[in-house]
Amino acid sequence: SLDKYNLIKAPITTITKDSIKELTTDVKIAEKSRNMFALGIIYFIFDRKFDTTFEYLDEKFKKNPLISEINKTVLKAGYIFAESVEALESQIVVPKAKLEKGKYRNITGNIATAWGLLAASEKSGRPLFLGSYPITPATEILMELAKHKSLGAKVFQAEDEIAGICSAIGASFVGSLACTTTSGPGLSLKSEAIGLAVMTELPLVIVDVQRAGPSTGMPTKSEQSDLMQALFGRNGEAPCIVIAASSPANCFYYAYEAAKLSMEHMTPVILLTDGYLGNGSQLFRIPKMDDLPKITPPIAKPNEPDYKPYRRDPETLVRKWALPGTEGLRHRIGGLEKEDIYGNVTTDPLNHQKMVELREAKVQKVADFIPEQTIVGDPNADLLVVSWGGTYGAVLTAVEQLQNEGKSVAHAHFHHIMPLPKNTAQILANHKNIVVCELNAGQFVNYLRMKHPEFKYRQYNKIQGLPFVVSELTEVFNQILEEK
Repeated sequence: SLDKYNLIKAPITTITKDSIKELTTDVKIAEKSRNMFALGIIYFIFDRKFDTTFEYLDEKFKKNPLISEINKTVLKAGYIFAESVEALESQIVVPKAKLEKGKYRNITGNIATAWGLLAASEKSGRPLFLGSYPITPATEILMELAKHKSLGAKVFQAEDEIAGICSAIGASFVGSLACTTTSGPGLSLKSEAIGLAVMTELPLVIVDVQRAGPSTGMPTKSEQSDLMQALFGRNGEAPCIVIAASSPANCFYYAYEAAKLSMEHMTPVILLTDGYLGNGSQLFRIPKMDDLPKITPPIAKPNEPDYKPYRRDPETLVRKWALPGTEGLRHRIGGLEKEDIYGNVTTDPLNHQKMVELREAKVQKVADFIPEQTIVGDPNADLLVVSWGGTYGAVLTAVEQLQNEGKSVAHAHFHHIMPLPKNTAQILANHKNIVVCELNAGQFVNYLRMKHPEFKYRQYNKIQGLPFVVSELTEVFNQILEEK
């Protein structure tokens, strides 16, 4: 019901046409300008100044100053209308944000992901290759990278999901930072090829911009329902690193980290974002390349003394990246099981078990190279709220509201899922109640039960294609805190 709201009818079209009648009589131009009238109302409500907007319009339409003048006039008309009808008893004044010095822009999660991959390519010295098939809501990454051939990006729009990932594996074999993008249905189709990348121990970044499923599901709605598929959705024992972004802006940093982990640890990495992160936008401080962490792929040198294709670094269990055509590095490649050290095709039972365990141990050793899990609030709070991925903003806001009310609640948001941070058990052990909030039927909480069964978990799940609302979360948290 709208009964509790003060509704003000705004004759937008009429006033817009009237405000620019001395500039133009073109009805189509007037109709296209109506959004500026609505923006003018918002400017009044939030007491915003016109200066920077006028500068932007003058720059954007410098070849057609009449269009700039029309937009500015309509913007002012909307402001004057709101002021004259007293849209609010008092204006809402939003203080200027305290931002770190730097260059900023608005960015979507998908574009940030594309930029993160470009940055990783430059930092590592490996050319970027993207082999993908268009799929909602991930297509924007493909389109963005296609704009940057001048930066060395090679983009292949494949005929299907399988061709996309297989082309990326081929590019990885010859030394590229190889990536493929998809959503849930496409990740299913790519599963066999991901297993090939696991078996060949080649770097590969798979970006899954999750959407509501199963099957076609609701392509424009968001969910976190691909987690178990990312963790276990392959035949055989085929471990992958799995990480998740939590905001449109940090899609850049987690795409960069996915590329770094994949190349340095010679294994596929699945980066989970979702439709709301991918299409959502946020202010983004453009980093300097010098400030990004170094990426050092373990590339084998020509005629390396006593080179063996599956000899491993004792600290990381990583084998060298042997590029085709490099003198002295000829070896077998493919999906058949390989002999430890020498890389010959073999079906020896004990060797197979050893190689399976080595590939698993290599992924688990990544825990030594990722940050420890952090917590917001009292490390011994009565209630620990756990979340992951794109639910970060709503969950954190709900927790902070309760903290401001003096409630004993803390928040742990996970970005690194496979492997989990080394201190995960230590954090979980310090709380009377643990509730895991997810936009699925309980995939992360069941994963935690598998990895850390010694703790008791509650869960709050929403599977509506809609994000969490702060009010529903605070209600759930309060109910738990009020229990005796």
